Amino acid sequence: MKINNKHYRTIWPDPENNQLVKIIDQCRLPYNLVIKELQSLEDAARAIKEMQVRGAGLIGATAAFGMYLAAHDGPQEEFDNYFAECGRKLISTRPTAVNLAWAVNRQLKAVAVENSLGARVKKSFQVACEIADSDAGCCRRIGEHGLELIREVSEKKKGGTVNILTHCNAGWLAFVDYGSATSPIYAAHRQGIDIHVWVDETRPRLQGAKLTTYELLHEGVPHTLITDNTGGLLMQRGMVDMVIVGSDRTTHTGEVANKIGTYLKALAAKDNSIPFYAALPSSTLDRETHRGEDIPIEERSPAEVLTVQGLDQDDLRETTVNITPPGVKALNYGFDVTPARLVTALITEKGVTAPNKEAIEKLMTFCEVSGFPGQAGE
Repeated sequence: MKINNKHYRTIWPDPENNQLVKIIDQCRLPYNLVIKELQSLEDAARAIKEMQVRGAGLIGATAAFGMYLAAHDGPQEEFDNYFAECGRKLISTRPTAVNLAWAVNRQLKAVAVENSLGARVKKSFQVACEIADSDAGCCRRIGEHGLELIREVSEKKKGGTVNILTHCNAGWLAFVDYGSATSPIYAAHRQGIDIHVWVDETRPRLQGAKLTTYELLHEGVPHTLITDNTGGLLMQRGMVDMVIVGSDRTTHTGEVANKIGTYLKALAAKDNSIPFYAALPSSTLDRETHRGEDIPIEERSPAEVLTVQGLDQDDLRETTVNITPPGVKALNYGFDVTPARLVTALITEKGVTAPNKEAIEKLMTFCEVSGFPGQAGE
């Protein structure tokens, strides 16, 4: 997608030096566009842990390139043990997003069949690029399928504005390109459909206020920032036509783990008969987890709740400000789980599907036949 009319992906290998992988440092947005270089496994792990990269798809792609950087630095002898340990280090950085472990395991499986160090490095680089390209392709197709849902609402409103509420940032900054929840929005905007987006601020890290608004501004999509607690009132007043959120992990029974606060929006949508969609690539579907309560929920630093980061209006310097009296304690869960009964449908690169075990298993079987989770190079 575009920043200042220039196309960017969130992660890419340096075209002149494949031993360098570049990312957009999202901790510096929206005030400064900083391109950061990853040169090692440690750099990739730090980028994921410190949320320089974030979002299920981008975490997976970064892990894939992190494994490539590890392979490049790996020994000829005992390589398999070394590579597996590198994978464990990456997986430990963020426990909730299933794409991370999926990307690591795909790297381990692909590289295991190679014999020489050179062949392993080459294969690992190929797999990392395939994962990144596939993520972008999947998100583009999510947009195509979600577009039809938005078009239906537009037609019912006889061309009137379609108001969409979204939570956190499930945009192109959370993936390699296009995004999941925002991909249908971008597709509809390009088709000339009259849309407007209500953007939740998404405390405590304010990904909606900082990142989703940043994306929509640069793409020219009409939007309005709201506090996290405003959505229910807007739904009661008929000011929301649909809710589209992302997912960091969705069980094969249809329960959706996403940024904390998503569950409350789903409850409000259900109470007001507003469709609630989760948009996700099939790599975010978790084959192993049956119940949402079994998904590990990341607990982050209380400092994220006790402080707020922003730009000083006097000297235009990025700064951190305390917002509580000294000695206050805070609890900071990063995600919650929305039960399948509150989800209208899942929007995936393979189509729109019901949030139940039978429909999801059928989708996952189809993905396996056609190249789970998507065709590389798209």
